[in-house]
Amino acid sequence: PVAVSVSPRVSLADQPVELRAQGLCPGQLVTLRTWLKDEQGECFQARAFFRADSSGNVEPGHQPALGGSYHGLCPMGLLWFLQPDTLFLRLVKRDVTSSPFVVHLEVFDGLQLLPQPQGQPLASCEAERWYVAPGVRRLPVRDGRVRGALYIPP
Repeated sequence: PVAVSVSPRVSLADQPVELRAQGLCPGQLVTLRTWLKDEQGECFQARAFFRADSSGNVEPGHQPALGGSYHGLCPMGLLWFLQPDTLFLRLVKRDVTSSPFVVHLEVFDGLQLLPQPQGQPLASCEAERWYVAPGVRRLPVRDGRVRGALYIPP
């Protein structure tokens, strides 16, 4: 059976992760798609096209994308090139301490060129991308006109 994974499944937003699809036919052309919804419910997504290796695996960290949101070797491309469905929006995490971005990873057979994929994915999984590590404390800073936040490690 086809499977797709993100390792580690829970990570900080600035840490690299490994994406992998396996159980594909050798040489199969597939689309890997990532998407998430921000805190306002807006969807951001990226896609890249790959050809499975001789073992039926796709690893964006070791194989170049043939096209899509980016092309070439870019291990984190499916996370770095997330684009909004609504033009001119930016992906911003406002509540960094209490919730992660939940990133969905899907693998589709063939090339998925339309903004919304046609058909069901062959496999899918989710990953959490946190902006603050466990145990970090956030202290608001207010001094005159200065406003900010101080993050103190455990």
